[in-house]
Amino acid sequence: MAILQILEFPDPRLRKIAAPVTVFDAELHVFIDDLLETMYEAEGIGLAATQVNVHKRLLVLDVSENKDSPHVLINPSFEVIEDELTEYDEGCLSVPGFYETVSRPKTIKVSAQNRSGASLELNAEGILSTCVQHEIDHLDGKLFVDYISALKRTRIRHKLEKDQKKTT
Repeated sequence: MAILQILEFPDPRLRKIAAPVTVFDAELHVFIDDLLETMYEAEGIGLAATQVNVHKRLLVLDVSENKDSPHVLINPSFEVIEDELTEYDEGCLSVPGFYETVSRPKTIKVSAQNRSGASLELNAEGILSTCVQHEIDHLDGKLFVDYISALKRTRIRHKLEKDQKKTT
């Protein structure tokens, strides 16, 4: 397994819309394992393929306390079950060091495929619902900073660009 490089905002590759996964082979399984290892190494609770510059509709997440209950969602979509919104201070491995309050539907029904291509459905609420929606946003070229004011987004962009210049 390998630790993959996570793209950071404002990298334009984070805005690319992911294509559906159509081939479920050994190469995909290795990539999924690498994605999970990268997420755990970065101490995240979710990671979309887009964040590591692979533009396929695939995400992994694990919101369990012990980090022992990973979910692999391929070609995911969701429908809102409950219109009630919930707020979380969201962070993102692609926007390191920043957290902002985002409102999202509290309860959703997720449809996806597993690593073998079999269909799966799950009802998600709370942090799992928020995480799934956050990661699907990545697959659609959207970031959590798109939900905040333009002023805050610009400040975050400038800070991250400055930090990135220091490390190059």
